[in-house]
Amino acid sequence: MKKAISFLLLSILFVALYYGLSCYRDKKQLRNDVIRLHVVANSDSDADQAQKLRVRDVINQYLCQLLENVESAKDARRMISDHLSDLEIVASELLSSEGTDMAVRVTLTNESFDIREYDTFTLPSGVYSSLRIELGAAEGKNWWCVVFPSLCLPAAGNSFAETAAGAGFSDSLTGGLSGKYQFRFFVLDLFGQVEKFLANH
Repeated sequence: MKKAISFLLLSILFVALYYGLSCYRDKKQLRNDVIRLHVVANSDSDADQAQKLRVRDVINQYLCQLLENVESAKDARRMISDHLSDLEIVASELLSSEGTDMAVRVTLTNESFDIREYDTFTLPSGVYSSLRIELGAAEGKNWWCVVFPSLCLPAAGNSFAETAAGAGFSDSLTGGLSGKYQFRFFVLDLFGQVEKFLANH
């Protein structure tokens, strides 16, 4: 009887460890293979918030063309890094055309994010690569999404699952982000919370 109980406990421990390692690999892939776009408005005024969205649109349009044939996050980071000054010019030209001369700062960095829900998927907490665009005083509400892979602007009308699969996401990771596997998402977010804590301390 004791042997049977011991075997059962070891089996449960093995399954839990295997599941945890699988979730950890998925979380690591998110950190390595996702680049988020983070636009910070000058202020919370209606005008500045509307302007933030127009900047978002021209930046997204530029990035869609820039990254059209890019297949890996590593290449996407290099491509974005090589065009930071161009991205700044794109945003600045829009502001200038609207009679605004506020400063624009564009950086590629790592940032801590909380859970974020989108129309077809949810990203867990964690530290992600981020293309951060700050407008003026950068004291307004943010707008953010995923620039690579293009989960917020799927190419050719692809669904989230198709875009995620094309980026090399496993079925389990795609299911976790789309809400199919809620417990898996809970574990992914738990890893993300730990990741954030370690990054901020």
